[in-house]
Amino acid sequence: MTTTTPHDVPSPFAGLGKKFDAALGRGIGHITRRALGPHQTAIVRIGFAATWLVFLLREWPHRAELYGPDSPWSWEMAQRLLADNGAFTVLMWSDSTLWFELVYHVAILASVGLLLGWRTRLTSVLFMLGVLSLQNRSIFMGDGGDNVIHLMAMYLVLTRCAQVWSLDARRRARPGRTDRADIVIWSLTGAALLAALISGNLTSPVWSLFLAGLWLVYAGWWVLERYAPAGEPRTVADILGNLIHNATLLVIMFQVCLIYATAGWYKIQGSRWQDGTAVYYPMQLDYFTPWPALTDALSNSGLVVMALSYGTVFVQVAFLFALLNRRAKNVLLVLMIGEHIGIAVLMGLPFFSLAMIAMDAVFLPTAFLLWLGSRTVRVRDRLLRRRPPAPADAPPAPAPAAVPIPPQSERTAPAWADRP
Repeated sequence: MTTTTPHDVPSPFAGLGKKFDAALGRGIGHITRRALGPHQTAIVRIGFAATWLVFLLREWPHRAELYGPDSPWSWEMAQRLLADNGAFTVLMWSDSTLWFELVYHVAILASVGLLLGWRTRLTSVLFMLGVLSLQNRSIFMGDGGDNVIHLMAMYLVLTRCAQVWSLDARRRARPGRTDRADIVIWSLTGAALLAALISGNLTSPVWSLFLAGLWLVYAGWWVLERYAPAGEPRTVADILGNLIHNATLLVIMFQVCLIYATAGWYKIQGSRWQDGTAVYYPMQLDYFTPWPALTDALSNSGLVVMALSYGTVFVQVAFLFALLNRRAKNVLLVLMIGEHIGIAVLMGLPFFSLAMIAMDAVFLPTAFLLWLGSRTVRVRDRLLRRRPPAPADAPPAPAPAAVPIPPQSERTAPAWADRP
């Protein structure tokens, strides 16, 4: 007769340690081997670059009144404010008109470069500097969307947002490429950064360390790509880059959730949102009624006003919980994008809506983005392959040669002729 001791009984938790270790290993490998969300970060890059570019182009005739020497928020007033809050702007380095024009147009070029994904490591930094410089120069020139662009401009610097849909991706795909322009770029930008430090214009120690650190990291990355394309140093650099990208992508997602959750829960506490009349009041302001007839038609219906008020609160509060279910998340994304389109049309806030839609794009499903990319490529190819019209004096095209038709006895019946 044999007896069993408690040590002989298999424990139900015996394999949990190994399973946990295996799952942890897979998770670590998942976030270190590759940069997640390449299409999501690319569409965020394109969306914010396009939004800021269109804004700068639309306000180009009024640039001096908004951010330049003719602004009501004078250079002296901005200097006193920046001395208190420590915000960064290169427009405070000089009050000359030439310096302002240079900064404004460099911001436009940086937006174009980031939109196309050209030299993204450089253009993303220039885009961030342009956004911060203009917005911190005149802090009252915004509609709410400027705050989102302000944040996302800094986040995009830390992401690998040009893996797809960019000129950088096309250049990397070329076999045997030899890119010698980077050494010129990093030499010029390093000289400009050194000149700013020596001249005393870049006085903030935080921004000095940040910009100098970025330059050293990007220049070092170029050295690795050029002289050590394979090996342990490049592998470690790729792992660190993937970790920073994935952590920043998580921060962007958290930022989106925080904005909607905060906005929704604050709306719940308002009496106008509780009784369903909050949407009515901004519709009565002349500044937010670009289409008075359409606004009056909607605001005169109590049912429509109540549905819009309650629907806005519901979508913003429920979005955080909808992330737990893929289908619910996609439905709420459609509703939120529709809400922002309605704000752009009814209230005349197109750039606020474009910034919010670009921010929401980080949650778009990859299958939809791939479909959108394929459709865009197809439309582009059709436009590029369209033949120009022949000139009027061009000779007529020769007629095709006649093909002799064999007699009936020599003709061959098609393969499907014998099928029932």
